[in-house]
Amino acid sequence: MNFDSEILTLIREAKCLSRIGIDIPESAKIILLQEEKFKHYHSELHFVLREYDRIVNKIRPNTKSLLVPHLEDLEYKLRSGMVTLTWTSMNIDGYLNHVHQGLAKLEQLIININDIMENRIENNLKTLSKTVLVNLPQDAQTYTLDEFVEMQEEWIAVESKKLRSKNYEVEGAVEDLIQTICSYQLDQHVEPISAEEIQKLSKYYNWSMYQALLHATKYSLNQMKERICGRRNAPKQVLKPFFEVNVHLEGGESVLKPSLEEVQSAINRAASHVLKSTKKVQNWN
Repeated sequence: MNFDSEILTLIREAKCLSRIGIDIPESAKIILLQEEKFKHYHSELHFVLREYDRIVNKIRPNTKSLLVPHLEDLEYKLRSGMVTLTWTSMNIDGYLNHVHQGLAKLEQLIININDIMENRIENNLKTLSKTVLVNLPQDAQTYTLDEFVEMQEEWIAVESKKLRSKNYEVEGAVEDLIQTICSYQLDQHVEPISAEEIQKLSKYYNWSMYQALLHATKYSLNQMKERICGRRNAPKQVLKPFFEVNVHLEGGESVLKPSLEEVQSAINRAASHVLKSTKKVQNWN
């Protein structure tokens, strides 16, 4: 923005001198006649720079390295304003129009990218990480060991299908994200997108998927632990029995049926089903 503020002072002084009838030089008259044009271009160029900053700040860190060629493409459109154009050039309007088109095109791309990332990738990953892979009713009903294990098998069978579905959705969304970025038409002077950067983005979300599955598994096992064993500092009246256990007298001794070993075995079987719930979730291509 090489626009000296003294020019505005010169215009204002020339206007005042002209109004009181004092003759002003021809060069001052020429500048005075172009007052509106200078102010208009100055305002438009300021607006272009503000729009550039606003649009660039919309880019998320995950995709910043992938969008380097796109920013270079936009900077190539801005370059003639920094190198060849002057305040007396005849094609400033065409330049501004060209830059505005480039800004609008890049902004639409960033909006599409952010929409895919937020609604189709991140929201699905959050939902997946909060999936509870165990069915632990909070009512006062108690269950036999076989009922407990069977209930978990049925619940996990349904929830594991949801995990696979979310995995496919996120993988498809990442592919669409990469396709959206790569389909942007770049100027021939700009280097194309690096395949290495594309691979990095895909690996990042593949790792995020793994972390979401891991969190869901850990969270589910902790929920089982808290429901069955109870929290250490929880009031005793809050803890409700979960398993049906009878006490029998045998040979003068009190015997639990089922025994604690059998209860532990049932819990282990349920935990094993939780761990196997992600076994059919396929790794990405």
